[in-house]
Amino acid sequence: MKGCDKLVDVGRRQFLRRGALGGIAAAATTVVARDVEAKPMPARVEYPSTKIGTVAQLKANAPADITYPDKDSPGVLIKLGTRVPGGAGPDGDIVAFSTLCPHKGFPLNYAAADKTLNCPGHYSRFDCERGGLQIMGQATQNLPQFTLRVAANGDIFAEGVDELIYGRLSNVL
Repeated sequence: MKGCDKLVDVGRRQFLRRGALGGIAAAATTVVARDVEAKPMPARVEYPSTKIGTVAQLKANAPADITYPDKDSPGVLIKLGTRVPGGAGPDGDIVAFSTLCPHKGFPLNYAAADKTLNCPGHYSRFDCERGGLQIMGQATQNLPQFTLRVAANGDIFAEGVDELIYGRLSNVL
């Protein structure tokens, strides 16, 4: 039993020594952190207002390929034919989404029959009539939807994104 007592004492000593070193490291980090000037985070990301199409060019339930917020971010512009939440235009039925699956970045395909965007990689499905809501699959977030504005002359502008686009730390580079 005396051998076990010695092992317990060694364990206690190691525990206390490591705990003291951890405390010193934490205190040093706190001191260093105070010396660094903190910069405030911007209140919101400023998205570019980008023309992505016109109302006249859209046909009901026929997607048009677009890019937003930059040329490296593929998306789709769709006139669904029925008013939807987040829809723009005179009928409230125009929506736009990123076509990169939020799970692994696979390119999505539009299915006109049920108005969904579908991932061929891991079978995630997103409902275009419900704001890109994930309805099936491996993704852990909804599909990023673009905020749209329709001008009086029918030009359609994208002006924001409601979710993080796959593979980015920020939607605007």
